[in-house]
Amino acid sequence: MCRLLGFVSSQPESFAQAVGENLDEFIHLSTVHCDGWGIATLDEKTAAAHVSRAPELAESSLLFTKTLQTTNTDGALLHLRWATTGIPVSENNTHPFTHNGFTFIHNGAINPPSALEPEIAPKFAEFILGQSDSERYFYFLLTQIENLGLVDGVKSAVNKIRDSYDFSSINAMLMNDKYFITICEHDPARKPAWGLDGYYDLFYKPEMDQVLVASSGWDQAGWINLPNHHILVVDRASLSPKVLAL
Repeated sequence: MCRLLGFVSSQPESFAQAVGENLDEFIHLSTVHCDGWGIATLDEKTAAAHVSRAPELAESSLLFTKTLQTTNTDGALLHLRWATTGIPVSENNTHPFTHNGFTFIHNGAINPPSALEPEIAPKFAEFILGQSDSERYFYFLLTQIENLGLVDGVKSAVNKIRDSYDFSSINAMLMNDKYFITICEHDPARKPAWGLDGYYDLFYKPEMDQVLVASSGWDQAGWINLPNHHILVVDRASLSPKVLAL
């Protein structure tokens, strides 16, 4: 189980500038979600994602602090990992994952972790490096996107997992140079035993010059709840968010 944070903006900025004074509250969630951190930046004008990640607790990581402070971009994802039981804590299992102009982070579990392998096109399967369900989920999304286009491919992948596979949550964020998509699809009854109601909830904050999206568990006063069984699609050129039913 993990925590997700992402933003797109009209001008390059840091996470501190994008999120504001409550960013430290989000980072403090890493004391529970302590098995790794990752930051991906993907500027609108480039097709390549740049990733820094490590299988360590973010709040006490000097590399995390340095990466956070030096991030300056108009599109970024931040992931705090709490490893699913049975999946090793390692760099290859640490989010974000990237491929061919896309970057991706996930919160939840698909059981077993290898369940989606038959659904992944061979051209993508050869890039799998770790043991996680999340990495396989990413390449399954890319398989469907290649077949159906971006939004229809995401919808098709999520609906197929919901209809055919065992999962607790497939909440995720996917970004390329043109779009920022957040998937909200989870089973509230399968939250961690210690988790408060709404553990899997996602919230977004649209502003004139940026859009923020993040997992729950910290101060998000004024943010809008993204309903379960929906996706949020943000056009990076216009920064216009659309909520679409799955």
